[in-house]
Amino acid sequence: MEQGDRVEVRSRFQREWSRGFEVAEVVHGDDVRYRVRRRNDGAVLPTLFADDEVRGERRKRETWWV
Repeated sequence: MEQGDRVEVRSRFQREWSRGFEVAEVVHGDDVRYRVRRRNDGAVLPTLFADDEVRGERRKRETWWV
């Protein structure tokens, strides 16, 4: 993932995926970590996320016929 990519973040409490974020910064070190920003207000979250806590944003499935 790169800076500006839309992502989902795994909640550390409920372990569910939350939408509405983007990669603010990719931090390289022993492991790659991500600093993320909420898209609705531009706030950067105060913690770094590991690779398994961030994934590319998935499209909602269209179920207009249901």
